[in-house]
Amino acid sequence: MTPVSFLLVDDLEENLLSLEALLRRDGLVLLKARSGDEALELLLKHDVALALVDVQMPGLSGFDLAELMRGNDRTRHVPIIFVTAGNADSQRRFRGYEAGAVDFIHKPIEPDIIRSKADVFFELHRQRQQIAAQRDELKARSAALEEADRRKDEFLATLAHELRNPLAPLRHGIDVLRRKPDGDSAEDIRAMMDRQLTQMVRLIDDLLDVSRISQGKIELRRERLQAAEIVRLALEASRPLIESHGHRLTVDVPDAAIWLDADLTRMAQVLGNLLNNAAKYTPEGGQIGLSLRVENGEAVIAVSDNGLGIPPAMQSRIFQLFTQIEDHSVHAKGGLGIGLALARQLVEMHGGTIEAHSGGIGQGSTFTLRVPLAQAVAGEAMAEDAPQAAANRPLKVLVVDDNAMIAMSMGWMLEEMGHDFQVVNDGREALEAARDYRPDAILLDIGLPVMDGYEVCRAFRQDDDFRQTLIVAQTGWGQDRDKELAAQAGFDHHLVKPVAYEALEQLLLAHGAPGQQAPAS
Repeated sequence: MTPVSFLLVDDLEENLLSLEALLRRDGLVLLKARSGDEALELLLKHDVALALVDVQMPGLSGFDLAELMRGNDRTRHVPIIFVTAGNADSQRRFRGYEAGAVDFIHKPIEPDIIRSKADVFFELHRQRQQIAAQRDELKARSAALEEADRRKDEFLATLAHELRNPLAPLRHGIDVLRRKPDGDSAEDIRAMMDRQLTQMVRLIDDLLDVSRISQGKIELRRERLQAAEIVRLALEASRPLIESHGHRLTVDVPDAAIWLDADLTRMAQVLGNLLNNAAKYTPEGGQIGLSLRVENGEAVIAVSDNGLGIPPAMQSRIFQLFTQIEDHSVHAKGGLGIGLALARQLVEMHGGTIEAHSGGIGQGSTFTLRVPLAQAVAGEAMAEDAPQAAANRPLKVLVVDDNAMIAMSMGWMLEEMGHDFQVVNDGREALEAARDYRPDAILLDIGLPVMDGYEVCRAFRQDDDFRQTLIVAQTGWGQDRDKELAAQAGFDHHLVKPVAYEALEQLLLAHGAPGQQAPAS
């Protein structure tokens, strides 16, 4: 806290020195004035907790000074104690109190009396300072909460917007498979649906990560990939909308591999947003183009259309959050103006740029995004097919999950991988079943009734027979704190439902390879 200031006003220097000697203490600043005019100057510069004012002074008297103080907003509430050499009659006292005095002290001054009175005002001012500090802290916390709430709303609105993109191709694929479950394109459609479902699961993971929601953060999961994969995933999500509007789509992607260090899901979102916008803001039967090329060490992806175009005044604002072109509102169909703002954020997080160009209303638009190419790594093979891991052996896997359908579907996955499995639906029976089955690995659900997965895992680890057995948590809880709890309970790995086939296969492959042990995650 800042020091407390008292103002001492007396035309005699010796009186000021005497008061200063009596009142001196740590944390107190004593301001001295020899006249009323000098006192007013000090009052305008300093926050004064108490004014000790002599009544009889040449020029402005103590009463005159008090009346001037009461007429000024800055000094109106400064408490005043009058110091007088004579006996103040009732009329003088009345004038003093009317001018704002809180007390009178008579000369010669009793040291204990003036100290006790001064201590009261010193402590009162300290309390006011504490209250003001607490008020400022509460304001700061309130502002932080409001900012977190704003970020949360934006984040949730953004993800809700993005969750709609994978739904269109999934719906489209289901409709086709329902009519022709064994058609020539059935396998391709199922592969497409699997990719879109993976993308949707990723978005839901982000949606459920409370810590990032409150901060409005989006986390990238970079991997070495080909730019053509981004194009393919985005086209799968956007093609149903493009075809429903009767647009002609041209795609120009070179055969040569263009490698990026990027987040496939997030970059596919960016390109999908651009394609969806082109479909929505282009009249029926329009032309949409998508091209990919390399230029100056960057992958350049352009999406063009011959649609409604962008007014010149809006081209610099089109990437701002919740910005929409008024003339396009009928085509937006309830859009929130989020997609382009998110696209710019994601591209910039990848170290790239995105820009829009249009000749104006009715002259179409071109959106161009640029992302740096992946840096070549010494000795790294850039082939699509990575070397296979060491040969694995079939494993015996115990699946523990109270949801019978989830447990059986997990078993079918294991069977497809070439492993043997046994299902247990109750955590209390898991230890006994394991003693009979002697599993190489245990897939253990966390949210089990009565005895949860943490307790079951700890029980396994206390048994010498299963102290080194691979135990994998499979759960719907995937935040960092959940992973920490799993590790503390003794789990070797933590997989979030729905468990991806490839992730489980690689984990068991590493565990089953001769002479290898799966790394902890």
